[in-house]
Amino acid sequence: MIGPYVLPDDVFDALAAGEGGRPAVLLLRRARRSRNLLLLRRALDGPCGGAAEAAAGLLAAVERVAPEAARSVIDGPAFGTWAARTLRDCPAHGRRGCAGRDLAALTVLAAVRAAHPARITVPVRDGRLALPGLGTVTGLGEAPEALVVVEAAAGAEGMPGTSAGNCRVRVRVLTADGERVLPRDPSRPGHGWQPVAVLDARHRGLTLRVPLETAAPELPALETASAGPAAWRDLLRQAWELLVENHPRRAEELAAGLNGIVPLPAPARGVASATSRHAFGTVLTSWPADPERLALTLLHEFQHSKLSALTDLVTLYEPGGGPRLYAPWRPDPRPPGGLLQGIYAHLGDLAFWQERSGSRHGPAQADAAWRLAQTRAHVERGLTEAAAHVRLTALGTRFLERLARTVRDGDRGGDRDGDRDGAGAGGGNGGERLARAVARVQAGDEAVWRLRWAAADDAGTERLAALWRAGRPAGPLPAQDVRPATGAVAGPGPEFGRWAARQRGAERARPAREAADAVLAAPDRAQGWAELAAAAAEEDRPGADVLRARTELVRDLCARLTARQAPPPGTASPGPPDPLALAAWPADRGVGPVPFGGGPVADAARPPGPPDPLALAAWLAGPAVGTDRSGGGAAADEEGGPGRDPQARGAHPARGSGHVGQGEAGPAPGQACGDGLAVPAESGSAQAPMEPARSPGPDPAADEGPVAPAPPGPGGGFDAGAEPAGGGAPGQKTGVSMSQNARSPLAKTSATG
Repeated sequence: MIGPYVLPDDVFDALAAGEGGRPAVLLLRRARRSRNLLLLRRALDGPCGGAAEAAAGLLAAVERVAPEAARSVIDGPAFGTWAARTLRDCPAHGRRGCAGRDLAALTVLAAVRAAHPARITVPVRDGRLALPGLGTVTGLGEAPEALVVVEAAAGAEGMPGTSAGNCRVRVRVLTADGERVLPRDPSRPGHGWQPVAVLDARHRGLTLRVPLETAAPELPALETASAGPAAWRDLLRQAWELLVENHPRRAEELAAGLNGIVPLPAPARGVASATSRHAFGTVLTSWPADPERLALTLLHEFQHSKLSALTDLVTLYEPGGGPRLYAPWRPDPRPPGGLLQGIYAHLGDLAFWQERSGSRHGPAQADAAWRLAQTRAHVERGLTEAAAHVRLTALGTRFLERLARTVRDGDRGGDRDGDRDGAGAGGGNGGERLARAVARVQAGDEAVWRLRWAAADDAGTERLAALWRAGRPAGPLPAQDVRPATGAVAGPGPEFGRWAARQRGAERARPAREAADAVLAAPDRAQGWAELAAAAAEEDRPGADVLRARTELVRDLCARLTARQAPPPGTASPGPPDPLALAAWPADRGVGPVPFGGGPVADAARPPGPPDPLALAAWLAGPAVGTDRSGGGAAADEEGGPGRDPQARGAHPARGSGHVGQGEAGPAPGQACGDGLAVPAESGSAQAPMEPARSPGPDPAADEGPVAPAPPGPGGGFDAGAEPAGGGAPGQKTGVSMSQNARSPLAKTSATG
């Protein structure tokens, strides 16, 4: 039987707010199970069907006698990733390397848990037989495959075993070289047998029980652990106590939906963590070293799983759009799905730091307050970018509006999770100074990102150069292009990281005048542009938003003008222009006194001299940014005088004209975005010691580009950029039909709707 899932309005709104609770997670888990079953049906009907048929038959037989045993495998960490890979890029259809054969390894666990007799052939790779959820047999030599035999004790069939194994069965592994017999209790290690450890934690009556999955062939295998199962178990218990005490609702979600932790090799610095969009409830993470890091990682990564499962049921944005968007938590351009995933995952971080900033004291409290302010700035900037550049559906708009309301409530000190009240980003001890520091870092981070990824149109830049030399207004800014990332992407580098770290203790930014001089002296130094963008924003300079949101244009224009500044032979060159006066000069007038260092000039032609980035930015941001300003107009001064709309500079795209670069820039500091969320000055992110650095995702199909562990400084966070599948509205039947047949969901069916 095939029927559609219905997502109630209240569940949708609760998920959009960042939570959802246990009922919502259980609904998402059931929906993902149905999706996996439909993927299995497609695999059986496709080129890999013959290779997977025997394993699917065993899974169906187990389901008839022990439904929960079969469901635990279908819900498990490896099933969804196996199905997605089989349908996407099977390397060898119909041959021994066919990905469909790997289903056999997954079904062994179901047979063991159900004490169901079975004989199934499983592939062997590099002398290792990996049985997800059970463990790994090593030392099998050159054997390409092994016959796994599950023998059940009399009367034991259908009786569920433990999550790690079943003492009522005997498991034999036969190859051409001989036979291996697993320990009677497969959860115990033995000769040539490495079991999958089961981690359990219990606090205040709430239990979390998950495998430390090291045998899933579709997920990264950990060759050498930084810590053994006992250390992981002890750390999880401490993290679980922290979560249950301080985040009880989210702890309930984790208890209902978390189904595996996959240990990753530790990066050179920080913690690597990831989520596969096809493995609902599975968190991949390196050894976190302390319970706070583990708790934060679980909150962050489980948010990804929730959103990935939600987008199976509803469509939040229109398809299309490559990785061109700015996300302050990542060093590389993001696709629309990746941006939304990052915003949503950071709600978990926001709740974590909200509680920590209110419960700690001294340096620990100051650090938590910084993380809170930084995370909130990240989410706000992400919301602005999504509203400006993602083609949201009606449900997507509703989703982000509800999400923004959660951020606003948190900013006012509200607590949706039953947590303790925490200090907001701008409240309490040094709140204003903290907000300025975060804004400086984010402005600098965005400037560095644009220098790295954005390219201005050559013809448009040359047009601007001619207009500048002629003393004419800039007019509409030229088009821009953001290049997609290819291969591994590291962070912006240690130089910027050191500068960003210094901002935490700085009272104010470097004076904009000094920063501009430094840029003129070393125009290829990215940190100089970061300092200039941060200083201009803090001093509220004209053109500050252009320096942040079109940094590459200002730099390229400055370089183009500098290359042509040499005067004719025998001509005395006037002194360089006074950039502060130029910034306030009425750029929309064709003639007038131009305050160059050599004295007033009566005509509009600009004499040669080093162009000043502050003056260029103010000129580019003229009185009507993004519109044709061919005619004259009133003078525009630094305070937004007559003829200058103070709201035009950096206005949110939803508000019509006035946004920088034809819709390419977000709101100016302090302005509101379309959902009513007040957006502070753009702030970047210095890599937090507590913030997990991200590792390459396990899923090649995900829209997550590989990211190298970030060096000291602002690092990127991994977020599972799931693309939506299907559609529908809350309270209505969705466009994706899911199998809900409790008797035999493995029966051959076809999707409808």
